[in-house]
Amino acid sequence: MSSLFFSSFEVTRQCFYRTSLSYAIVNLKPIVPGHVLVIPTRKALRLSDLDDAELASLMGSVQRVGTVVERAYGANALTVACQDGKAAGQSVPHVHFHILPRKAIGDRFSNNDEIYPALENSEGSLNTDLQENTSKNLRVDADENRKPRPESEMEEEAAWLRTFFQ
Repeated sequence: MSSLFFSSFEVTRQCFYRTSLSYAIVNLKPIVPGHVLVIPTRKALRLSDLDDAELASLMGSVQRVGTVVERAYGANALTVACQDGKAAGQSVPHVHFHILPRKAIGDRFSNNDEIYPALENSEGSLNTDLQENTSKNLRVDADENRKPRPESEMEEEAAWLRTFFQ
């Protein structure tokens, strides 16, 4: 199997779902448990840069991965977001969708719209975090100083999520 790259960052071991044109990875700094990314295999900056087959694969993967992540994390809804371009908050120059499992009761965000600033803050430092992934602790609380997870933790979550697609 060939290596996968999210922009210039190698993410093969974080991958838990893959088609010929798209894949899903666990998140380096999840906002909520189960926060994952769905990405086209070919590096494309914007949604408009994808051809019809790539876009269909990407959206099909968003739907399939979302269904599994919602069930796996005991959620009853999803926030699906794509920051399409730098002015929209995209910090990694590669199209990607965030999938965040949400709960009607017990969700981290009592006001649903609070997730969007958290998502934007999460994106803002992702490039640096991908390059300097040296943290040992996962924190998904309201602390904006969330640290990147260690590779071993991401690999463990990816292995668990893979079992839902076999």
